[in-house]
Amino acid sequence: TGYIGSHTVIELQNKGFDVVIVDALFNSKIQALDAIEKVSGKRPEFESFDLADQKLTDDFFSRHTDIKGIIHFAAHKAVGESVEQPLKYYRNNLDSLMNILECMNKYNVPNLVFSSSCTVYGQPDAEHLPVSEKAPIKKAESPYGNTKQIAEEIIFETISAYQGLNAIALRYFNPVGAHDSAMLGELPLGIPNNLMPYITQTGYGIRECLKVYGDDYDTPDGTPIRDYIHIMDLAKAHVIAVERMINEKMKMSFEIFNLGTGTGYSVLEVI
Repeated sequence: TGYIGSHTVIELQNKGFDVVIVDALFNSKIQALDAIEKVSGKRPEFESFDLADQKLTDDFFSRHTDIKGIIHFAAHKAVGESVEQPLKYYRNNLDSLMNILECMNKYNVPNLVFSSSCTVYGQPDAEHLPVSEKAPIKKAESPYGNTKQIAEEIIFETISAYQGLNAIALRYFNPVGAHDSAMLGELPLGIPNNLMPYITQTGYGIRECLKVYGDDYDTPDGTPIRDYIHIMDLAKAHVIAVERMINEKMKMSFEIFNLGTGTGYSVLEVI
């Protein structure tokens, strides 16, 4: 029911998939289900529990024996918070993934789309810009980024050990925007950690002001440059990844794709 998940559910349902959502509602609201239903005309099945709970995850898989694929979004994702509370991030982001992989193997669920991140590239060197999948993996700059690096390693090694499992890791750049119905969008609980909702909430008057941190980056205007991708393009990419696995078009059992535009905008340009 979160930002990326809710938009992806709409795209999946538009393509004819039956969707079951699992969400502990740590950073989203149950009202997203109403918006999904209004936009797509179909209300997805919903269960609320923590995927980091091994017993509850196993119980879910034991009751849903016809799953063709899983898209795993259930990670904490605030870089700053991960520095302040690293154990929270390692426990949730890795335990939930391991529970899912364990149950996939146990209950013969073959396909996983993993929500990864461009943070796995660390701070890329100039010769690797714009960043492609061939850019080297450098030391993560936060516990959050490290959980994504470790998670990809866990997936690769699990698939290597067990026959019949496939995965696609999608390394996001910076998702922005909303569904064109305006029924869904990015509305995080509490203070936003991303630039775009901070801009919109400040413009709307929810936040008193917008602060820009840093004006001495090696960029034309001194503020960081990032690659922003529209949320609906991101959602469609997940559906393509699911169909790629179900239709057996993968070239290997673990594939990796960046999701971005290849064009960056500075903080001041976005503002």
